[in-house]
Amino acid sequence: QVQLVESGGGLVQPGGSLRLSCAASGTIFSIDVMAWHRQAPGKERELVATITSGGTTNYASSMKGRFTISRDNAKNTMYLQMNNLKPEDTAAYVCAAAIKEYTGSYYRDYWGQGTQVTVSS
Repeated sequence: QVQLVESGGGLVQPGGSLRLSCAASGTIFSIDVMAWHRQAPGKERELVATITSGGTTNYASSMKGRFTISRDNAKNTMYLQMNNLKPEDTAAYVCAAAIKEYTGSYYRDYWGQGTQVTVSS
């Protein structure tokens, strides 16, 4: 009944920028914390940033100052503005959210399918 769909990934040169989106849809009553993760081949999944329903943000130290997480609660959409991209940022970026459905009694975690970001000359 609920799904998350990412968009905005692609190929970008070092130093470039991308803006990722994650749209939640379905029988959503409320969304609590939302987060971006990334995973590169051969590496473990890494938390990029989180944002609460009230807008409080938290960033991994390697991304702080370059990435900005935001959300539009009215649209059930989260964004990740990525600036000064580096080759080591290459990964599949996946969104996640704690969501309570209209028919649900508790929050549960939902995950998107991921969008590929490739930083290369």
